[in-house]
Amino acid sequence: MTASPVHRFRARDGLELAYRELGEGTPVVLLHGFTSSGEAWLRSGLAAQLAERGFRVLLPDFRGHGASPQPADPARYPPEVLVDDGLAFVEQLGLTEYALGGYSLGARVALRMVARGARPSRLLLGGQGLAAMRRGGGGGPLHRVLTALTEGRTVEPADAQTAHWIARLGADPRALIQVLRSVVPMEDLPALTIPALVVVGSEDAGHADAEPLAELVNAEFASVPGDHYGASAAPEFTAEAVRFFAGGRWN
Repeated sequence: MTASPVHRFRARDGLELAYRELGEGTPVVLLHGFTSSGEAWLRSGLAAQLAERGFRVLLPDFRGHGASPQPADPARYPPEVLVDDGLAFVEQLGLTEYALGGYSLGARVALRMVARGARPSRLLLGGQGLAAMRRGGGGGPLHRVLTALTEGRTVEPADAQTAHWIARLGADPRALIQVLRSVVPMEDLPALTIPALVVVGSEDAGHADAEPLAELVNAEFASVPGDHYGASAAPEFTAEAVRFFAGGRWN
């Protein structure tokens, strides 16, 4: 199954952001991770499997990512701009009964959308742990590598693999570092009153505290094979997500 062509929706600051969709039925919005795009859910097979089960799968690309614009202007990246974009997406598409899921950065955005008033019927949070949710986007190896790349400095040997990964994905480091700077700490995590699932890779050492996150926000917890970069593409992740979303039929 293939996705439709790229569509556009207007962010609150007027930027035209990209999304794809496939299938018909109850909407499921899936948010991708940092440096990725909505196409990641096509490659993993999750979008197709949900569409085959009667869902309308919506795959937005964050600003600075994928087919969306990648402006380098810091003014385009105020605090929580990705959350603002997500809320605008739900509003503009007129979504009322829908489910929401995200992986890594997408999970952070999804949870913050709920904290700020989004009302999905189900919420999936993948590839996130408690400490990572509470941190902002500054610091850490990604910020260090992107700073070096944007300033034209040599990347430290310990960061060479991360720099190669960013370059291979073809994203603009100037835009990506602004995305990171827009991510603010989430000190007060909401206790969810909707069905929710936290899924993490069994080898994802950076998010080993995903189960405490699940307990804090009142969610189910599941572990699947893989590290942070591979778990979302694992068949077991897809199976958990399909089980979770298909268990919430509203039509």
